[in-house]
Amino acid sequence: MLKMVLIALVAIGVVFVVVVAMQPSEFRVTRTATISAPAPVVFAQVNDFHNWEAWSPWAKLDPAMKKTYEGAPAGTGAIYTWVGNNQAGGGRTTMTESRPSDLIRITLEFVRPFAVTNTAEFTFRPEGNHTAVTWSLTGKNNFMSKAVGLFMNMDKMVGGQFEEGLAQMKSVVEAAPKQ
Repeated sequence: MLKMVLIALVAIGVVFVVVVAMQPSEFRVTRTATISAPAPVVFAQVNDFHNWEAWSPWAKLDPAMKKTYEGAPAGTGAIYTWVGNNQAGGGRTTMTESRPSDLIRITLEFVRPFAVTNTAEFTFRPEGNHTAVTWSLTGKNNFMSKAVGLFMNMDKMVGGQFEEGLAQMKSVVEAAPKQ
C-alpha cells in the first residue's frame, strides 16, 4: 500500500513539473486610460518619480516606507529606491528612456520579498484634447513564477493595481489647474 501511495505521489509530482514547465516563459500586463489633458501634462506625472506619490497604487502600502531619489531629477537617469513593510517590499526603479510625450521605459528591480527584474513602460497617445496613457509591465517567468502563476493570475493582480494607479493619475491630472 505504501508503495502505491509513493508511486502516486511521484506521478503527481512529475505531472505538476511538466505542467509548470509548459507555462509561458514571459508575461505582459497592460492597461490603458484616457485622461482629459494634453500629452505633455500627463507625461510630466510619470517622468518625475517625485510625482508618483500622488497616484501610484504602491505609495500608500506603507506610510513609513523609506524612499530615496538619486540620479537625474526627472527623465532618463532618475532613480527611485524604496524599503517598506512586507506589502511594499523593497527595490529600485531606474528610468532608462524618456521621450517627451511619447514613451517612458523603466527598469524595475525588486529585492524583497523576492528578487526579480522587470521592465515597465508608459506610452502616451494624443487624442484631441485627451491623452491615452498605456502602462505595461513585461518580464520573464522562472520556474517558481510559472508555478505561482498556476494559482495567482498576474494579469488580474497587477492589472488591477495598474487600473487603480491610472484612475488616480487621471484624478490628479484632471483636478490640476489648467494652464
